[in-house]
Amino acid sequence: MTSKIIGQDFFNRDTRTVAKDLLGKVLYRQYNNTLYRAIITETEAYHGKEDLACHCSKGKTPRTTVMYDAPGHIYIYLIYGMYYMLNFVTMPKDFPAAVLIRGISNLQKIDIEDTKNLPVKTDGPGKLTKHLKIDKSLNKLALHPDTGLWIANEGIIIPKKQIATGTRIGVAYAKVWAEKPWRYYIS
Repeated sequence: MTSKIIGQDFFNRDTRTVAKDLLGKVLYRQYNNTLYRAIITETEAYHGKEDLACHCSKGKTPRTTVMYDAPGHIYIYLIYGMYYMLNFVTMPKDFPAAVLIRGISNLQKIDIEDTKNLPVKTDGPGKLTKHLKIDKSLNKLALHPDTGLWIANEGIIIPKKQIATGTRIGVAYAKVWAEKPWRYYIS
């Protein structure tokens, strides 16, 4: 297995393209002495101030400042007081956009002794952050092994016919923007 860490250039592109291209990429999380590995299977794109579903539609706030940062930074926020949402900043600096990671599969726990497949549900953004030990401590950091969270390309190819699109979830308040087919998943 060849693994190439994905850098800032990957994220410095149109948010919708990044969201689609993240499918099949591998998410790594180093937490204490444990390494977690999972394949990204579902994403959502949030693109610019005009996108009423995007947190930046109301302007720059202390919470959304990271979305204006350089591509490849981590944006984490808490919903319902209990679920952390994992996002990656896209587009050039000062253009607010990010991709939400909605689903992963094949979650593995890797340590010096062996690799274990974890039989847990990771089909939602709150579930995956819980099992990967992701919280606000990663907010505003760059995706990189040094920060404990990174993405790698391991050559997994998802055929175009297996990539589905749908409307984003939980953004009905965004009116016509809620109907944008900016959710991408492996069917």
